[in-house]
Amino acid sequence: MKYVNLGSTGLRVSRVCLGMMSYGNDSDRPWVLDEDAAEPIVRAAADAGVTFYDTADTYSGGASEVATGKLLSQLFRRDEVVVATKVFNPVGPGDDQPGRNENAHGLSRKHILAGIDGSLQRLGLDYVDLYQIHRWDYGTPIEETMEALHDVVRSGKARYIGASSMFAWQFAKAQQVAERHGWTRFVSMQDHYNLVYREEEREMIPLCLDQGVGVIPWSPLARGFLAGNRGRAGAKHTTRANTDTFGDNLYGYTDADFAVVDAVAAVAERRGVPSAQVALAWLLHRPGVTAPIVGATKLSHLEDAIAAEQLELTEDELTELEEPYVPHAIAGHR
Repeated sequence: MKYVNLGSTGLRVSRVCLGMMSYGNDSDRPWVLDEDAAEPIVRAAADAGVTFYDTADTYSGGASEVATGKLLSQLFRRDEVVVATKVFNPVGPGDDQPGRNENAHGLSRKHILAGIDGSLQRLGLDYVDLYQIHRWDYGTPIEETMEALHDVVRSGKARYIGASSMFAWQFAKAQQVAERHGWTRFVSMQDHYNLVYREEEREMIPLCLDQGVGVIPWSPLARGFLAGNRGRAGAKHTTRANTDTFGDNLYGYTDADFAVVDAVAAVAERRGVPSAQVALAWLLHRPGVTAPIVGATKLSHLEDAIAAEQLELTEDELTELEEPYVPHAIAGHR
């Protein structure tokens, strides 16, 4: 496993980040594993040198953070592991009820300060390494959000802050507000980026490269689409493909998208490896990408991610993978 700095910070992270959304007891998502089932996968990740783990307060109503804290505490000393979580969305049932829990979501000062305390309690930690805003809040002034995040860092409850999917102008505005006031700036961007969705290459990734911000893409396999979990005629080959309505909203599964999947499969067949390894290796070759956030509900998923980190693609293979791409509408910001 290789290790790199997260953007222009001194924080060292593994080039594979394990996404913990797939773990947590009593989830209503049928593809989520409970803590006992997740333990062998997380242990194998630790044994392979993965030191970077990402979750969010909203995943499985907080159960993902609970599982993350319990599992990582069994495998690492605190200074050995980099733990990232997020704030924005409601956590528990009814948290977004109008008139009752108006402040249980968003990026107000009230919700951010309550959010970090709730996350630390569920994780069983004194601090997180990376505290990220899960989306842009159109209802809260960015000055309020950035000052509250700065106070979270100053209080010692987070070491760094990051952001997730938004427009590049929004990210630039947030960074400028922080710089103007002497507040903490974002060090990472967790964006929607993979071989069938490359719109981030237009504005966001060039901005991150210019500003020294680490890129940690979510959905690097397009919810399993790049690994072959869907067929052209509409067949869905996995539990997640059959139940992941969010994925259906992200992707059109057009002929052009399947042309990309076919290109991945062709390179993978010649290499004698699964398609997932090729799709992940492509991301790891992209400028600015620090570590894709990989979900794993089987040991083989993790093994593909670890192998991808070692897979060197040729320039001809990279061109072959990229050539079928067509522009897409913006997806994943909300």
